[in-house]
Amino acid sequence: MNDLNRGSRGLVLVYTGDGKGKTTAAFGLALRAAGRGFRVHVIQFIKGAMETGEIDLIAKALPSITVERVGKGFTWRRDVVPTFEDHVAAARDGLARAREAVTAGTYQVVILDEINVALKKKLLETNDVLDVLDRRPNELHLVLTGRGAPTELIDRADLVTEMRCVKHPFQRGIPAQIGIDR
Repeated sequence: MNDLNRGSRGLVLVYTGDGKGKTTAAFGLALRAAGRGFRVHVIQFIKGAMETGEIDLIAKALPSITVERVGKGFTWRRDVVPTFEDHVAAARDGLARAREAVTAGTYQVVILDEINVALKKKLLETNDVLDVLDRRPNELHLVLTGRGAPTELIDRADLVTEMRCVKHPFQRGIPAQIGIDR
């Protein structure tokens, strides 16, 4: 064991709140972990196939970080394809993949990006996510992001950071900016 690992144990980290930066914080942690030789697996719930700079860079240059996108995109419209049932099926598949990643012994960090939103939108049950936490090996770091983290998850976490929106460009009609928001 080297000095960097002395006394270490896996943590459960939750990034939540209505402010921007939850996914950005999780990807920053992924970069830090990869820089220390850790293997990182990210499962993105909700976001779908939207192109982002961090995903592009990871695919090109960081083989120790893998990203799976299991979401079907944003969920607020229930009258269009994909249907609510499609979103539920995708979230359940994502949770099964999360369970595999957590228990595989392959990764030191697993990030479940926007899983809190999947819970809030009733795509998943809180007890099913807590079951994934229960299966987590002691040495694995697990990061859960998204608005509206349930109390049960907050109670089980080692670290909870709440991002709070003070001001946002969307409030002035400024769309998402490449290199900043995506």
